[in-house]
Amino acid sequence: MTPDRGSEQVLLVDDNPTNLQVLFKTLEGSGYRLLAARDGEAALYTAKRARPALILLDVMMPGMDGFEVCERLKADPETADIAVIFLSALTDSQSKVHGLAIGGVDYIAKPFQTDEVLARVRTHIKIQRLERALARRNTELEDENQQILNAVEEGIIGLDVAGRITSMNAQAAAITGWAAADSIGELFSQLNLFPNDAPLSQSFSLLCEGGVGLRKDHVSISTRSGQVAPVALSGSPRKEGGAVLVLRDISEWLQDQFALEQAREEMDSQRQHLAHIERLSTGGEMAAGIAHEVNQPLTAVTNYARVAQRLLADLPEDRRQKMDEVLSKISVQAERAAAVIQRMRSYVKKPSGGREVLDINQVLDDVIALAEVDSRVNAIPIELRVAENLPKIFADEVQLQQVALNLIRNAMESTANTGQSNAVEVSTYLDAGMVNFRVKDFGAGLAPEIEEQLFSPFVTSKEGGMGIGLSVSKSIMQAHGGDIRYQPNPNGGAIFSCEFPVHQ
Repeated sequence: MTPDRGSEQVLLVDDNPTNLQVLFKTLEGSGYRLLAARDGEAALYTAKRARPALILLDVMMPGMDGFEVCERLKADPETADIAVIFLSALTDSQSKVHGLAIGGVDYIAKPFQTDEVLARVRTHIKIQRLERALARRNTELEDENQQILNAVEEGIIGLDVAGRITSMNAQAAAITGWAAADSIGELFSQLNLFPNDAPLSQSFSLLCEGGVGLRKDHVSISTRSGQVAPVALSGSPRKEGGAVLVLRDISEWLQDQFALEQAREEMDSQRQHLAHIERLSTGGEMAAGIAHEVNQPLTAVTNYARVAQRLLADLPEDRRQKMDEVLSKISVQAERAAAVIQRMRSYVKKPSGGREVLDINQVLDDVIALAEVDSRVNAIPIELRVAENLPKIFADEVQLQQVALNLIRNAMESTANTGQSNAVEVSTYLDAGMVNFRVKDFGAGLAPEIEEQLFSPFVTSKEGGMGIGLSVSKSIMQAHGGDIRYQPNPNGGAIFSCEFPVHQ
């Protein structure tokens, strides 16, 4: 029968050459590599260098006996796992018990039987082989488990019943700032992760000692460097005692929640702006309807005034002159009101999308007439300074009026808010082959943070403003092949310039 063996070495230790020779003959041919030593010192030296799987050790030797050799082997980590079988003529129970107590795995009495020695050597070599394989596998499993623990995103900390740290993965070290080498074996409370949360510290004691589970969706820990880190925390008791803590860094999640909340607020704000725009649109449609209705009675008033003037011929001269003057004023005011309403109807109507050849001076003259009511309300005059013989432009008149009226009304409001009554200056000119108009005011000007995003949607310096006028104006200007620009007024206030390509 082929013995179950490998390349293991067996060290034979005996001060008697005859006994060594017998042992050699007994184990010769068994497949083990045999080593020999004649005393305790030589045995220790050979064992440390060769690391045999098993030692057959004589007890009664001069100088250092077998018991002392075994004790010194087991005290040295490099030789502690070597199996020792004692060989001795001492067959009393006390000697056997002592030999097994100090680390021996077996005890063979002299004189020994060769078959017995060989059988016991084979048995203990096999046990030693299995134990070493099991130790290697346990080490591999521990390494695999540690690799798995280091791969997860959560920090995992193992605790014993007393609350001491038994394990810590890489993520736990990253979250807490405590290296595993500095933490394992220490009390978890000494890390001082929750210095200002006494109830939570008490919960950890209940977790380790009483097996009471723990869960916190959001707590703040104090890292080793003193920084505060938000984490989600859970603790589960172990069946064998102690507990496992799981820490999850939620700082990114909190940032996402904050960004989501900001997005919701922005969405609500834009929803309100859109609702306001809808109200303005409805108001514009109503204004167009009202203008149509009012225009008819004004036309009738004008006609009746003219008829009354023709009927004045039958009145005395003095009364006729007075009545003619009154009726003339009625007619002028009615025509003026009709003109204002007509301009309002033209302004609030939807752009047709059709462009036409326009005189920029005439368009601005109409816009200033349209802004006359705002001018009187704000007590801010409007001065129009036009350049003669300007080239024509090709544009949508309604959209051009919208841009100009928006800039003029903004200028009047800004000037009025400062308590001044300086006129808003509107001028036209030709520059670099482009037809331009400029609106200058002497108001408060714009803050630097507003200037940086002046033409972005929903950015405004006006209380209650929607912040879409300038954004829409820029879109209109760019759609016409031009642009709108801002610069601060050196004398205080703002200057907006709009440019159009010359119509070819």
